[in-house]
Amino acid sequence: MQRVMVICVGKLKERFYIDASAEYVKRLSRYCRLELVELPEQRLPESPSPAEIARALAREAEAIRAKLPPASSLAAMCIEGKLHSSEDLARLLRDAASGGEKCLAFVIGSSFGLDEELKKEAWVRLSMSPMTFPHHLARVMLLEQIYRGFQINEGGKYHK
Repeated sequence: MQRVMVICVGKLKERFYIDASAEYVKRLSRYCRLELVELPEQRLPESPSPAEIARALAREAEAIRAKLPPASSLAAMCIEGKLHSSEDLARLLRDAASGGEKCLAFVIGSSFGLDEELKKEAWVRLSMSPMTFPHHLARVMLLEQIYRGFQINEGGKYHK
């Protein structure tokens, strides 16, 4: 069974995000060994400087790297990433599984995004939309799309 990690910087607080996330984690359990990892967001002052943001993102990147298993393939979720259809994501999941990837790790950064060096390490940069979403909502959207991708690959009726 394929191993999939979703690493998120920031903790879910709102019940509706927690419930939605839990529902997709439950649904995904029949398709993959899903590991959902929450890492703390670095504290920053009210109006941080670009240098303070860069340092915080670098520290968050180190925490992310510490959670990545050896030989994992990193997918960075970022606004400048490539837009993919649900079918495209299904192909990425299928190709990763058939290519022998041990672990596919999707990473969602904090409200300031992801460290540029970490994004350079990713085998793919994905964007959900040119619009900006709260990263808590992005987690639910990503989990849903991963579930949809497995459904597409199985020929299920969920995807219409």
